[in-house]
Amino acid sequence: MDIIDNSLGSEATQIHQLAMSGEKMVERLRKKAFLPDRRKSLNVHLGIAEVARLLGCSTNRIRMAEEDGRLPPPQTGGRRAGYTIEALLNMRKVLNASKQRRATDEPAIIAVQNFKGGVGKSTVTVHLAHYLAIQGYRVLVVDCDSQATTTTLFGCNPHFDVTREQTLYPYLSVESTEDDLNYAVQKTPWPNVDLIPSCLELFDVEYELAATNAAGQGILADRFRKLRDGLQSTARDSYDIIILDPPPALGMVSLSVMQAATSLLVPLAATTPDFCSTVQFLSMMDQIIEAMASAGIKPSYDFIRLICSRFDNTDPSQTMVIRVMEEAFGPSLLSVPIFDSAEISHAALRMMSVYELEAPIGAPKTHKRAKTNLDESLSQVESLLRRTWARPASIEEAIAHVG
Repeated sequence: MDIIDNSLGSEATQIHQLAMSGEKMVERLRKKAFLPDRRKSLNVHLGIAEVARLLGCSTNRIRMAEEDGRLPPPQTGGRRAGYTIEALLNMRKVLNASKQRRATDEPAIIAVQNFKGGVGKSTVTVHLAHYLAIQGYRVLVVDCDSQATTTTLFGCNPHFDVTREQTLYPYLSVESTEDDLNYAVQKTPWPNVDLIPSCLELFDVEYELAATNAAGQGILADRFRKLRDGLQSTARDSYDIIILDPPPALGMVSLSVMQAATSLLVPLAATTPDFCSTVQFLSMMDQIIEAMASAGIKPSYDFIRLICSRFDNTDPSQTMVIRVMEEAFGPSLLSVPIFDSAEISHAALRMMSVYELEAPIGAPKTHKRAKTNLDESLSQVESLLRRTWARPASIEEAIAHVG
């Protein structure tokens, strides 16, 4: 590892050195987590009991389908015996247990949004994507944040693996060179999860749109609508759910995400500063939506929900804050929080979600508890998404419910 020379007179040079040294370390971590020069692969194998639970059928039905040839036999022998995610998705088709939306339903576009960093926004995004993938949905994840944490968790180093031309930039820039978003969609190790990645250069969009706004060229309304139009066009035949991970700050890209989303999920930690910051976020959103409406840009959300994304149930202060959140937000706060689990941290160190781990990293009971909690917490979001295909709600109803 390079040694940082603190004797350098130029602070800019020191910052450059710190950034380069950090990027090299990220690349070393990635090569340690995966094999050098290889993208990560998905090596998850599920037992027949878990597969039956996911399909909502008996293990007997699966075995009968294997015996009569409708399903291939499971992989046997070795330490990775069981069913792959690909096999699970095939079972859903063969056994008529698919959860994909009907052709007449619009794709759901959910933004995991908070203007405060450090609340686990990207962690929620990736775990939600993988949870929904296991349930059988076709998912597109769009990293709209130039910090590119979600891109990193998908196994891409945004500094070395992603160029500006592979992000939203060519589509959203003032002088756009792309008419749709298909150019940016990348495959991931998950057969039913795709990714539009991000990198630091995506931030150029912020400069361009801000400069255009200052110059009064009057194209911002079209740009705010453009992301939603592109996502709906891309998803219409290919995806059930799109998950957006926007920047943790108010800017042009965040405003585009707010206009593009059909639902909002607001993660927050169980601390007083996070609670207060989220209240400010909601107040700011209220003002922004009012201003956007006066300019003829009116977002419409099927639901707005808050989720405690990092909860230590052994900490009395966090238990108290959860009660405050419940009293303030009522049913708009999802009832099952995501625990602050060591297994999530261990997985993130390997640039993975808990759903991608082949085996527990810590104690088996810790892994099981984390996975069970994630299933219970994220299933709440799945239920809300499924309801949107039956009954849309106006933004006024959603905001009133939050209040």
